[in-house]
Amino acid sequence: MTSKLTASTCPVCGNKTRLKIREDTELKKFPLYCPKCRQENLIEIKQFKVTVITEPDAKTQSR
Repeated sequence: MTSKLTASTCPVCGNKTRLKIREDTELKKFPLYCPKCRQENLIEIKQFKVTVITEPDAKTQSR
């Protein structure tokens, strides 16, 4: 039983990251760090499909 391995790519700059993904890998709310652009993004991975999770910014409270 051989499973296909691929290196994930950064959703911002497109370069390879240090994370390797198998066919059966599923991730939710994973903080992916790119050493080249030095950004961290929350991602979801399912069947080699990477989606970036955007969370709303905190709102300032009015008095």
